[in-house]
Amino acid sequence: MNKKRVIARVDVKNEFVIKGIHLEGLRKVGDPNELAKKYYESGVDEIIFMDAVAAYYDRNSLSHIIEKACDDVFVPIAVGGGIRTIEDVQTALNSGADKVAINTKAVQDPEFIERAAKVFGSQCIVISIDAKHVGDGKWEAYVDNGREPTGLDVIEWAQKVEQLGAGEIMLTSIDAEGTKKGFDCDLNKVVCDAVTIPVISSGGAGKTSHVIELMETAEVDAVAVASLVHYELSSIEEIKKDLLSKGIKVRV
Repeated sequence: MNKKRVIARVDVKNEFVIKGIHLEGLRKVGDPNELAKKYYESGVDEIIFMDAVAAYYDRNSLSHIIEKACDDVFVPIAVGGGIRTIEDVQTALNSGADKVAINTKAVQDPEFIERAAKVFGSQCIVISIDAKHVGDGKWEAYVDNGREPTGLDVIEWAQKVEQLGAGEIMLTSIDAEGTKKGFDCDLNKVVCDAVTIPVISSGGAGKTSHVIELMETAEVDAVAVASLVHYELSSIEEIKKDLLSKGIKVRV
């Protein structure tokens, strides 16, 4: 059994870390580099920086934040939001990121996944899927930071991105995101059962028991937390300690 990863998700808007509910109603919670350093020092396995407003500007503007983070943070860094061209991927990697997370462009042009994976390797390409519950056992993929429905069935889309060469999926439940009421475990279970690539689950953690419940229900490889650590409801160390106490293997 692989060791589970605990990842900090840092959504950035105009130089500040922000946090919303259902990806809306954003509040400032701090400085991205200070938080990244704090999470690194408390044992985080990876950090994902997401440009929250890239959809409006068609570009990712986090390069300088990533460059600065690399001075203090020595775990893999992923960057997402506004990644639309091979050059955008190159820019993110040149800034020091190890991976990119792609959502909107992948939906608009699925072949882009294949092209990017060929150029940079599958391990660099994370496909971000924002999922909204639309009926019994059904979820629809959304783009533009959870605002625009795509008509794509999340399970079928997850299988397709794997076939096209994605190395990982970051799965965010729009319904659970920011609520601190727990993950959409059903969503995570069906997606993990449908693919063989690693799934990072995001959206819903309000206490460490939510992470444990998720790991016991679905075969996720990693969990991405935001509110839980931004608001100091818990820490990376506590999450890992609680997972270990339940026999769930993590990197210490």
